[in-house]
Amino acid sequence: MENPEREMSPNNLLNQSRQSFAEFWMARNARERAMLAAATAVVALGLIFATMIDPALTGREHLNNNLPVLRQQTAQMQALSKEASALSGTSAPTLAAITKESIETALARKGLKPQSVMLTGNLAKVQLVAVSFASTLNWLDDMQRTALLSVVDANIVALSQADTVDVTLTLRQQRNE
Repeated sequence: MENPEREMSPNNLLNQSRQSFAEFWMARNARERAMLAAATAVVALGLIFATMIDPALTGREHLNNNLPVLRQQTAQMQALSKEASALSGTSAPTLAAITKESIETALARKGLKPQSVMLTGNLAKVQLVAVSFASTLNWLDDMQRTALLSVVDANIVALSQADTVDVTLTLRQQRNE
């Protein structure tokens, strides 16, 4: 009885495969061998193209398409970096404290006439009667950007006429320290 481990060894299996292939190959005439060799070459070239060449060409095309965008983003990042480093060396501008006159002047620029403006510490209370809601919002936006005023409390009552409201606002100036 033969040793079963010997029959299953990789060398033995390889030798058996070679022998089977040699018998198959010798059973073919010259024309069949040429056609099988050509078919094998075509399949091998197809596999090489599908696994190596096509992914490389596709990746190259993708990178060529993305390169201008990436260059633009790099330029933007460099410009922002320069701007950030320039800004880090400068201190924030000093902000003037709010005054009754500065609030009234800003309201007048927007066409608003306050009923009253009262200052208490860092809070300002502004009362407007029968004013345009849109103008009031524009004024608040302007005050937020220029004087860093934020709304602490707001009481807005809509009147019967369109875009007309009575407004009582309590504002606080944000300090950047």
